[in-house]
This record gives sequence, structure tokens and C-alpha cells, in this order.
Amino acid sequence: MEKFEVNILGCGSALPTTRHQATSQVLNIREKLFMIDCGEGTQVQLRRSRLKFSRLNHIFISHLHGDHCFGLIGLISTFGMLERTADLHIYCHAELERLLSPQLEFFCKGMSFQVIFHPFNPGEKKVIYEDRSLTVETIPLRHRLPTCGFLFREKPTPNHINREMIDFHGVPIWMMNRIKNGEDYVKEDGTVVPNSVLTYPSDPPRSYAYCSDTTFLPRIAEQVKEVTLLFHEATFAESEAVRARQTLHSTAREAAQIAHNASVGQLLIGHFSARYEDEAVLLQEAKEVFPNTLLAYENQRICL
Repeated sequence: MEKFEVNILGCGSALPTTRHQATSQVLNIREKLFMIDCGEGTQVQLRRSRLKFSRLNHIFISHLHGDHCFGLIGLISTFGMLERTADLHIYCHAELERLLSPQLEFFCKGMSFQVIFHPFNPGEKKVIYEDRSLTVETIPLRHRLPTCGFLFREKPTPNHINREMIDFHGVPIWMMNRIKNGEDYVKEDGTVVPNSVLTYPSDPPRSYAYCSDTTFLPRIAEQVKEVTLLFHEATFAESEAVRARQTLHSTAREAAQIAHNASVGQLLIGHFSARYEDEAVLLQEAKEVFPNTLLAYENQRICL
């Protein structure tokens, strides 16, 4: 099975602590790296996670609060010092290009690569990236600034060839691609060999949904239904539910309710408030609603 890994670089919220880094994640999908958010200190966490800078070509920014994007200019500057040549693509609210352009002009003049911005509307559900094996779709969220999450979906792959049955029925080489794409094989005497005999199913496509920062939004469940892994912010415990509503964040129980309603495979909670020295209370509250819940932590790697 091809690689599909989620790497947590930082899972804290806005206030810095000695326990958690600012928000950032990297997905390794078939050895291509995709970054989600880039808080302060992200490039150090890349080193600690042993992720190769050269394979990171796409960065997705959920919203323009500093704990989700203050690390960008430092990371781009480091890419320049490493004499990077591949273009860097940043998917973001249109305002980010206006804010970063003067800094790029001042600090990163003469770089050997281009930074290419791909603006999108955070309030609109839309595919903003696609390649041969993957799509990335925005998930409209509700926070104090325009915000969206991201849904990474593998594309289905063709069935695998059953070599033993291919040889047994004498299927010619030139039929291989057609067989993989679902065709039956018709022998010279008219006998039909069903495709199900000649192939076996490929692994089901995997998916990852990232939802941070947001107030409790039940409608999210429909878009992330049955994803392999859901990351949902869990800034507060239920004892701080009023604070969560005031700041347009979610509680751990609310994150678990989304996971339950969406029938996801697994829930990962993060974006923890600095007030918690131990997130066990958050994990316990989430597990009461959705037992298959994990706590995020720095340099964590989850293989899907």
C-alpha cells in the first residue's frame, strides 16, 4: 500500500507553551509532502520529524490567525538558503498574498524559486488541488476570521491483476490495462471470463479531514462522512463551553459528536488551550461520545 501518513508538528492553540507548538501538520502521501497551516516554529518541527524539506511543495493555510501562519516567512526564507529551485504553492485566503508580498520582497529577494499563491473562498466548498492520485477540498468552517478546513481524498485505484488466473486463462498482455479497468475477457470460443475472476479489489481509498479552528458545526458531519481519520479541534473541555462559544471554538465532546455523526474511522483531537497541563480530561470527554479517539501530540505520526 502506498504511503499516507499524518505528521503532527504542532497541536497547541494561540498562546505559546513549553508543551505544545503552534498549529502545523504535514501529510506524506506517496512521498509528496503537503503542509496544513504553518505556525511559529514549524521548520524546527520539520527537522525533528525527519521530514524532507525538498518534498514539500504545497502549503494549505486554514485562516489568517498568527498561530496558523506566522511560520511561513521563516520557512520560505530557509528554503531560499537551501537553494531550492522547485516552486512553492500556497493555498490560502486572498489577503495572505497582500500581507506576505512586502516581506518576501524585503527578506527573500533573489530567491531561486517562485512562491505561487492560489487564493480561494473559505466560505465555499471546492476542490482546490488535484493530481493523479489525490484531491483536496475546502470545508467551510465558522470562526472569528474567514476559515476553512481541508479534506484530502485518495482517488480509487484499479483492481489488482490475479496473475495465477491470468496465466490459467491465457489472457494476452495487451489486455492487461483493460482488465485492470474492469473489462471481462472473452476467449476465442466465446467463453466469457468475468473480471472478478481475473482481478482482486485494490485497497479502499483513504481520506483525511482537518477541521480547525471552528465552533461546533453539525453540518460538517455530512462533508466528512466516513473519512478514515478526522482531525477536529478540541480547544476546551465542557466546563469551558461558554468560553468556547464566545471564542468560536469547540469542546472535546463536540468534536466527538461530529465524529460520531459522520461515522468516521478515527478521531484525532488537538488545538489545545494553554490552560490544560494535562489533556486527559479532553480525551475522556471525547471518548464518552466516540471511543476511537486519539490525542494529538508533537512529532506524532499516524499511518492510514
